[in-house]
Amino acid sequence: MSQPLRPQSPFILFHVLNRGNAKQLIFREKVDFQFYFGLLGRYTFKYNVRLYHFVLMPNHIHLLLEPTREHTVSKFMHGLTLAYSVYFNAKYKSVGHLWQSRFRSIPIETDGYYLRCARYIELNPVRAHLVRHPADYPWSSYQTSILHDGFSWINTHPLLA
Repeated sequence: MSQPLRPQSPFILFHVLNRGNAKQLIFREKVDFQFYFGLLGRYTFKYNVRLYHFVLMPNHIHLLLEPTREHTVSKFMHGLTLAYSVYFNAKYKSVGHLWQSRFRSIPIETDGYYLRCARYIELNPVRAHLVRHPADYPWSSYQTSILHDGFSWINTHPLLA
């Protein structure tokens, strides 16, 4: 049975999620997080995707992004997940699927939903009891979106400007 088509219009915000296969760790060491950060920067530039919020959890990721061209989300995620899978499988001498299934992408259609989604993403490490405050978690966009101190490839959404 084929998968349903994803919405692919430019300038629609999406909450994108991807989880490790069988909830396995996809980031085992600090260098894994750093490598994925580099890929995020490279692929947001390559596909002209506006990345507003993200969190890299040990076994899954959340991204809040906006494509600027049609069919960009799928191309962006394909490049990102493939590049990271090749890195991970080579480093850990692993075979098979790293990701549980294809990524989920949920359109964000209202300002209220955008704000709830952004909050959900950046509070994820607190809810998982990894840190007490989101500023203490280095693998998210919190520093950039709230403190305006972070990565050049993370955009500030007009609602937060």
